[in-house]
Amino acid sequence: MKKNIAIIMGGYTSEFEISLTSGNVIYQSLDTSKYNAYKIHIFKDKWVYVNDTNEEFPIDKNDFSVTIDGKKILFDCVFNAIHGAPGEDGQLQGYFKLLSLPQTSCDMYQAAVTYNKRDCLSILKPYGIQTAESYYLNLGDTINEDAIIEKVGLPCFVKANKAGSSFGVTKAYKKEDLKASIDIAFKEDDEIIIESFLDGIEVSVGVITYKGETKVLPITEIVSENDFFDYKAKYLGQSQEITPARLTSEQEEKVNTLAKKVYEVLKMKGYSRSEFIFKDNEPHLLEINTVPGMTEASILPQQAAVAGISLSELFESAIEEALR
Repeated sequence: MKKNIAIIMGGYTSEFEISLTSGNVIYQSLDTSKYNAYKIHIFKDKWVYVNDTNEEFPIDKNDFSVTIDGKKILFDCVFNAIHGAPGEDGQLQGYFKLLSLPQTSCDMYQAAVTYNKRDCLSILKPYGIQTAESYYLNLGDTINEDAIIEKVGLPCFVKANKAGSSFGVTKAYKKEDLKASIDIAFKEDDEIIIESFLDGIEVSVGVITYKGETKVLPITEIVSENDFFDYKAKYLGQSQEITPARLTSEQEEKVNTLAKKVYEVLKMKGYSRSEFIFKDNEPHLLEINTVPGMTEASILPQQAAVAGISLSELFESAIEEALR
């Protein structure tokens, strides 16, 4: 009997358009002989099932069901394609846990921790995971540019603490740049992280649970045409994404071991994509994405393809792991 799969997409952040694209790729790729796929749009003002003619049917939040032509449909599994809140920060993971409804991403605690860059890096440092020097600010704090520069140096990166797709990220070269960069970050989040600039090879490493085992995918090297791997580089083709990365065997082994260690220390499941920069030949962790992009341009699907895993196999494995 075919399983009913709810593909949730959209969300409450600036990433909603990317999420809709990811969700549609998943919808088009699932094997229709095994699954009945339903596109579920989740926004602050509405949760709706959207059919192929763009008709909308409200979701009953009491049991996450939808009624179509008088027939109530319940789901066997939720495929999470929401980048950012509420799909990547633990909110929906907790909701589905309460409903005993399997879902494809990590659990609530892991989602909340990894979505908070500051908390995540703080947890991992005692395990020997190297990171950039950092300085934290909350909205309303006194901004001391000299103290920031003394801690992280220049240039530095100013980032929204809880945001993805490089929204709210700028690179500050001079003391005079800091105020504007901080203002941009605070438009995305009320917490920010300011990090030292690491000058080295940037790589992205996908680690997933695939057919019951933790699997490290081929590494992607990021070569941005811009000043850093910003939104335009990620989504508008202004970067080279080279898979497999041009690393020495020693570098490859180091970052593979580290990415797998991060996944296992945090007790992750589902998909993850970790970003690293090599400094003095050692990989330094930047951040972890637990609902990475699934568009045709996204890195994790590229890595899976190099590993010989098709999109339908990648998505089916996530569903079967959740149902397991």
